[in-house]
Amino acid sequence: MRVVLSVRSPVVLVSFVIFCCLALLVLNIYELRWIETEHIRYHHGNEQGHTEDTKKLDNKPIFLSYNRDVSSGHLKHVFDMFHHFGYIQGNLATDDHWDVLWAHDYPFKKLYAKLKNLKSHQMVNHFPGSGYITNKMDLATTNIPYIPKAFKIPQQKQQLLDYVKKYPSKKFVQKSNDHRGIKIETLDTLDLKSNGSFVQEYIDRPFLVDGYKFDIGVYTIITSVDPLRVYMYNGDILFRYCPEKYHPFDPKNLNKYVIGDDYLPTWEIPSLRKLYNEYGYSMRDSFNEYVSRAGKDPSKIWQQIEKAIEAVCLAKEPFIIKLLSSFPSKRNFFEMVRFDFVIDEDLNVYIMEANMSPNLSSAHFPPNRLLYEQVIFNLFHLVGLASKINMTDMEVATKNVMVSASVCSSEACISCMAPQCLLCLPCLTSDTLYSLRQAHREHTNRHECKRVFPPTMESSKNPDIKDSLSPENKLMVQWFHAKCLQDSSWC
Repeated sequence: MRVVLSVRSPVVLVSFVIFCCLALLVLNIYELRWIETEHIRYHHGNEQGHTEDTKKLDNKPIFLSYNRDVSSGHLKHVFDMFHHFGYIQGNLATDDHWDVLWAHDYPFKKLYAKLKNLKSHQMVNHFPGSGYITNKMDLATTNIPYIPKAFKIPQQKQQLLDYVKKYPSKKFVQKSNDHRGIKIETLDTLDLKSNGSFVQEYIDRPFLVDGYKFDIGVYTIITSVDPLRVYMYNGDILFRYCPEKYHPFDPKNLNKYVIGDDYLPTWEIPSLRKLYNEYGYSMRDSFNEYVSRAGKDPSKIWQQIEKAIEAVCLAKEPFIIKLLSSFPSKRNFFEMVRFDFVIDEDLNVYIMEANMSPNLSSAHFPPNRLLYEQVIFNLFHLVGLASKINMTDMEVATKNVMVSASVCSSEACISCMAPQCLLCLPCLTSDTLYSLRQAHREHTNRHECKRVFPPTMESSKNPDIKDSLSPENKLMVQWFHAKCLQDSSWC
């Protein structure tokens, strides 16, 4: 017995050692695969979409992207900003647990099923019906000041002919929603029969900088409708100059009067180059200095621009409200458009168009990177994307929005019948109280954004605007004015 054991013991020992080694090898392989899987899931999940378990582990807000060509890089700065604020990118096709949808294209036709029942925390960067503002024909034929006279073709052909008889020296351009190319035409060369275009008066005495015609692009953010709240990014303005001097004028040479992708930037304009490049001024401040040296007041331009943006948004708000009625809430949306303006020799301002999903790519002009990043950064703060948490009393409490203590504590407001009592706490609806808290948060987080509507106390004294406002907008204007009396920063 002992001999047998002494012979077999080394065999058993060797077998046991081999078994242990194999077991350790299998365990190591398993652990390596597990580490690899976790690495891919955590570090590359934004390229492949996230599973529910991944999102729970990451505990980060999620954004989705909807656009035709992701590889083009035109949303690079937008994506960078999402990542800067701690977002991860989800999969549009499979992900239902997301926080923000950033759509470069209008999303409500193809993605309606995904958007018709939005959760309270989910945000979309377009309003249903925003095309009423950005559609070229709808905007051009809106009967408000600051828009050159335009006529739908062929529906308004006779009105156009009558207008030409009345003003025979005016020039016109023909435009459509389908293409960007425009040129000045004589009446006999215009197509007045085909559908889908409009003829618009051409502003033929433009204000020039060093002989160059230009347009002014103002990034505008709509945070709410019903009631309406509109802001403009006030840190800088995009100026684009034609590549050739305006005079001697030649209507066949589009480079003299049409702004294209290959425009002249501020830093190449002789009178602005030093101000912008060496002294570090913004595009707007460089331009303002040029206007001042010409003996004109640049503030006249910016006052008109704000009034023009206000007029457009007020005119289109009812159409947006109507489309919003098919969604559970009107609070899930915001909008950023770029209004493009031209000015004439007398510094009169005219709206040319409003761009849905305006260009935010600096690939063509790298120095524009800072402008675009600051626009997006300010937008994120204004609409609450910079800190994607539900609004709490710590951020904006009820006491922060209360105004007019002497009025609300008077006997006249016991029954809430008097108009001046509608902002008193016993008279506020829950929806109005929420809107006021949102407006307060926007004011606190606005950074370089300037409120366009509700207007300042001085601007809103215009009876034409005040009388035409909806009850919701009148109440919001009233609240901002009351806040202005408490603190001049609200004025």
